[in-house]
Amino acid sequence: MKFLLFFLLPLILLANKPNLWLLKVYKDQNISGWVMSEKLDGIRGYWNGKKLISRGGKIIHAPKWFTKNFPPFEIDGELWTKRGDFNNISSIVRDKTPSKEWKEITYNIFEVPNAKGKLFERLKKVKPYESKIIRIIPQIPVKSKQNMKRFLKSIEKKGGEGVVVRDPNAFYIAKRTSKALKVKSFYDTECKVVGYTKGKGKFKNQMGALKCELKNGKIFKLGSGFSNKDRKNPPAIGSIVTFKYKEFTKNGMPRFPVFMRVRNVK
Repeated sequence: MKFLLFFLLPLILLANKPNLWLLKVYKDQNISGWVMSEKLDGIRGYWNGKKLISRGGKIIHAPKWFTKNFPPFEIDGELWTKRGDFNNISSIVRDKTPSKEWKEITYNIFEVPNAKGKLFERLKKVKPYESKIIRIIPQIPVKSKQNMKRFLKSIEKKGGEGVVVRDPNAFYIAKRTSKALKVKSFYDTECKVVGYTKGKGKFKNQMGALKCELKNGKIFKLGSGFSNKDRKNPPAIGSIVTFKYKEFTKNGMPRFPVFMRVRNVK
């Protein structure tokens, strides 16, 4: 029995993993007649009508007062506070014992999963539930690609992550779709810390760069984006870190990599 449970437990814990609507990457596709919105850098939360669940299928332990007036149907959005506050958001949302800091969190809705109709029809369904906690992310018509790029620059200038462009006439689909695209000047991914290089000059006696391994097995140096605190106490070997980059070279190496954060493992 113990042997059987050992193999079944991971399946049980992930039994409620939601099938989510996911974004593809913008590569100069035709977005005429589409809408755009800011891509919030928070923690994705899927409300299944009874519980708040993470993208990976784990229960998010939100306070009862937070979800008290949530709708009896599915909604999908970002648990968020403000721009540039990911580490704080992650700490609050991933804590198994909800803290008073949940008062900082808002639930920003971009989808009503499995609802009928086009985008604005689906979002209209959650309109009666808007509050200080539940907010519907504004969807702005895209006038042109240049208009979208100006919007992207304005968001990034304020410290935002990027933009999402969507076909408002598309019906809901619970998978990665070309009808919804993420737009960023830089993209982000993860790598595993496998070593360090020593700092020079003003970084003498500190970490100069992380030696990181990508999923493709390539090793590269990640040396920018660190605070003085990060350099004095760098991420541990074996930890997973997120970094942003402009693009990958033909050899599978990231161009202009910049450290963002250590992945939260809670």
